[in-house]
Amino acid sequence: MKHHSLKRRLILSVLLIELLSAICVCALAFAYEHHARFRSFDIMLRGRADSLLGAVQDAEDAHDNVMLDGTEANLPRSDIFEVWDQNLRVLGKSPNWEGVEPQTLSTSRRKATKLVAFGHIYGTITISGLRIVDPGDKGGGIPRSVLIVYGSPLEPVWDSIWEAVEFYALTSLGLLLLTAIVMYWLLNRELAPLADLAAQASRVSTTSWEFQPSAAAQKTNELAPLALALHALLQGLERSFFQQQQFVGDAAHELKTGVSVVKSSLQLLVMKSRTVEEYHAGLERCEADCQRLEEIVSGMLTLARMDGDRSLAMQASEPQLTNLTTSLRNVSHQLASLFQVQQVAIHLSASEDLYAAIDPAQAEIVLSNILTNALQHSSSGKTIELSANRRGTWLELVCVDHGDGIDSASLPYVFDRFYRCDPSRSRRTGGTGLGLSICQSIVNKARGTIAITSQVGHGTTVQVRLPSIDREIAMATSNS
Repeated sequence: MKHHSLKRRLILSVLLIELLSAICVCALAFAYEHHARFRSFDIMLRGRADSLLGAVQDAEDAHDNVMLDGTEANLPRSDIFEVWDQNLRVLGKSPNWEGVEPQTLSTSRRKATKLVAFGHIYGTITISGLRIVDPGDKGGGIPRSVLIVYGSPLEPVWDSIWEAVEFYALTSLGLLLLTAIVMYWLLNRELAPLADLAAQASRVSTTSWEFQPSAAAQKTNELAPLALALHALLQGLERSFFQQQQFVGDAAHELKTGVSVVKSSLQLLVMKSRTVEEYHAGLERCEADCQRLEEIVSGMLTLARMDGDRSLAMQASEPQLTNLTTSLRNVSHQLASLFQVQQVAIHLSASEDLYAAIDPAQAEIVLSNILTNALQHSSSGKTIELSANRRGTWLELVCVDHGDGIDSASLPYVFDRFYRCDPSRSRRTGGTGLGLSICQSIVNKARGTIAITSQVGHGTTVQVRLPSIDREIAMATSNS
């Protein structure tokens, strides 16, 4: 795949825009200079032609003719001119004049026109004037008509135009070069946080999750959201990756231990002949161990299903409704025999119907796991208090036992999969270390929270908060 440089593209784009702007400036400069220079050239031609007209004087002869008085010699040598009287007699001309027929000239041409002479292009103007001979005589003197053609070379005008355009062009090119240098420096400086962010992101792999955005990237408004999002994302992925690794390792260890226990029990049975009672007792132990393995596998499947359904929990669909009071009573009834065997009382407090946005079956799994944990850690004669109440837009479920409690060092890890505060109790109580993890996954999917507080020797309190739904809305939904 061909790679492109964002910096190079930005520089080339800006330089292309400036180049087009420079071309436009040069074109406008050419148009302006052309107009201004030729307008000045026209004014200069008229001025010099009028000066030449002023040089026509009385010839002081018997026929009252006119002549040039010689002041025309002060005109530039590169100019051309020719002067005729009313009889088309040449009064004077410049040395480099080739001449034209005066009959072909129009006396109304007051603007410069082109004329080619001696291989050069001239701008010429034709004017007619009137000179008075003996203006002091009776009758006001004798009028004499004069026709003048005056021209000046156009090369100096074009040279000055092109010099001006060349100045603008060179200045624009210089500015383009300066802009390229400044832009390269500025982009290297301003895009340094982006380059640093990309370099750090390129170092992330399955074996290296370290990603710490630089301070410059975090202070840049355009990069800060991306940098923080990548940082949070990679932290979450790293945590999930290692949790998955830990989960697989713990699951393999738990299953291997269970299989080893079953295998050892069977090996003991076949080592020598046994009585029917001994075989029966050994098979019961194997059955109990197999049941524990089944519970572990069931818990793992539940967690896998919960992890796979997280995308569904994020969809804006109609929430599933559960009457939490009914679920509490159902679970209490299901576990009643266990409570009677261990001689532990349960006190249920939920007076009204409380509807929560959670799947009914998953709600009962949460309640069952919480009560089972409380029962496993409560001694004979204790009471477990289970209550459900509405707190604004939330339903709050609280389970309080007065059992052994959890030490502060273990409390942060109680939701970790396969974690048990006292591993020696697992064989006796049958715990797999997955119950609270399953509860947390279900509650998180329902957009709720679950928290545990405990004190050694005084008991444990589990608090679950779930989004509440008004009874009227719940009834309307269930009826529809």
